[in-house]
Amino acid sequence: MKAKKTILLPLLFMSCIHFCTGEPRKQKIKKTTKEFRSSFENVSDFSGYYLTPQKYKGTSFHQLSTANVHSGKYAHKAWIDGKNSPSTIFTNNNHRAYPTVQLHKNSLGSFKTPCSITFWVWLDIELKQSTTRSEDDWFSFATFTDDESDRWRRTVLVNLNHKGFVHLQHVPNQGKQEHIFQTQTITFPQKQWVELKVYLKFGADGYAKVWQDGQLVSHAQIKNTTNKLAQAHFGLYCSPQLQSGVVYNDDLTIRSVE
Repeated sequence: MKAKKTILLPLLFMSCIHFCTGEPRKQKIKKTTKEFRSSFENVSDFSGYYLTPQKYKGTSFHQLSTANVHSGKYAHKAWIDGKNSPSTIFTNNNHRAYPTVQLHKNSLGSFKTPCSITFWVWLDIELKQSTTRSEDDWFSFATFTDDESDRWRRTVLVNLNHKGFVHLQHVPNQGKQEHIFQTQTITFPQKQWVELKVYLKFGADGYAKVWQDGQLVSHAQIKNTTNKLAQAHFGLYCSPQLQSGVVYNDDLTIRSVE
């Protein structure tokens, strides 16, 4: 049997986004539509953007892989091998294994919202409710921010909870979880390719909607943001107590729309 071929993402030994150097390939962004696309066929799609270091905290890994793809030859694979210590108010020990998309570093700058974001996910992870009144298990598919600094101070996330529901996090404000609509019946199917589509509007009258395979699963207001999408990341981001799990991402599109 022919062995599956993989390409390791470059080892990065810095811990802050501002240490990332180089200019992204200008052909990634369509000037007429302000659109970013990647099918994760080449690491150079994320040239000049921050990538989490390989073996982050000794437990999180990522690479381009042919083992499981939605289209093309490669997909982004990320996985966990061991748990981290619990996070504290001083230290964030969440698992991280992803490339970022730093739109503000491109010649056209941050995207004016609303934006339409579509990507495909294949997930195999077990999420459980805490039995000790500590943090329940969670997994995050995507993180968005209007902040162009390294701090990512105001974020909106698309998460999966231990009950199996995809939901918006940090809505309408940071640290909150209040929804206009939230499914309690449509669970996220694991071990198969699933399309997630996000409509994201920052600034005045901000809100977001998330569809899972064409079905609306979460809708919420967004407050205290400026009208721009500066940065995002997709891949593996989840609670530190998880000991194993794997996620594949493929066919990512971020588009500024009217």
